[in-house]
Amino acid sequence: MEINQVLENLRKNRYEASYFATGKEALEYLNSKIDGKLVGIGDSMTLYGLGLYDALCTHNTVFDVQHTPNGTLDEFWEYSKKTFFTDIFLTSLNALTEDGILVNMDGAGNRVAASLYGHEKVYYVVGINKICPNLEQAIWRVRNVAAPKNAMRKKMKTPCAIKGDRCYDCDSPARICNALVIEYKKMIHMKAEIVIIGEELGL
Repeated sequence: MEINQVLENLRKNRYEASYFATGKEALEYLNSKIDGKLVGIGDSMTLYGLGLYDALCTHNTVFDVQHTPNGTLDEFWEYSKKTFFTDIFLTSLNALTEDGILVNMDGAGNRVAASLYGHEKVYYVVGINKICPNLEQAIWRVRNVAAPKNAMRKKMKTPCAIKGDRCYDCDSPARICNALVIEYKKMIHMKAEIVIIGEELGL
């Protein structure tokens, strides 16, 4: 994988694209770019690991589903809705192809819905472990790597969480892979930037 080619392919697909060797550098970049804004953060272990919330909330108004006052499920849904109406939205990706296609899976839809429409700009922050050679392998990664790990993190009672190995295409009410969203090109009327970090981050 040649990271410069990935960046070039993302730009061909109308995204802004940047690369940072470390999470610290990416955090400093994002913190400098986002100032005095209403900000929404999707459910992202990548962003959580960077400490992005702590940095941004000192000079922005930030709604992050992982930082609610009491950590209740009702607050999670309340904050999820608030992220739809922010100036800036940040999340990660479950997979990114070398030719610049974005792939995300969602259970309730709040994260992918907020990423698709209505903001001044969306930032997708991605570790190099999410980059896949092609769309087929990206979808395989989403279903067999990201989904089981996220189901385990959320303590879901699904076969993938219990066994922790792969997707079972289950019928469980707790299933978190209900919608697969593939972005072939940047959405119309909204800026979007993919920030790639040269470290393994997130799930």
